[in-house]
Amino acid sequence: MKRPYRVVVAKPGLDGHDRGAKTITRALRDHGFEVIYTGLHQLPEQIAETALQEDVDAVGLSLLSGAHLTLFPRVMEELRARDLGDVLIFGGGVIPDADAIELRSQGVGEIFGPGTSLKEIATWLEQALDAREQ
Repeated sequence: MKRPYRVVVAKPGLDGHDRGAKTITRALRDHGFEVIYTGLHQLPEQIAETALQEDVDAVGLSLLSGAHLTLFPRVMEELRARDLGDVLIFGGGVIPDADAIELRSQGVGEIFGPGTSLKEIATWLEQALDAREQ
């Protein structure tokens, strides 16, 4: 890792299942990232404002509610409104492959589904952020 990257992990919307978000928060921290977990029921505006205040390199969204095609673009829109369009967005949850392809086409860096290893996620994030430092 070229430097300790700062990452926000957030649970947008009304999804109340945060076990995965807490697990990835710990795994990223253990990998060397500085991680800020926002907690449950975050509005896209709140997530973007946290990203701004914390000067983050990436935002990870955890979503199980099925609202990913609405909430991911809204978070990205709010980030752009704060001149944070260069913040890397990634996510996870129960997201169908076709929807993951659509989200990637909209600028989401990667979508991780159930069963993805924590090491794979941390390694991908490290490599993606290191590549941006070049």
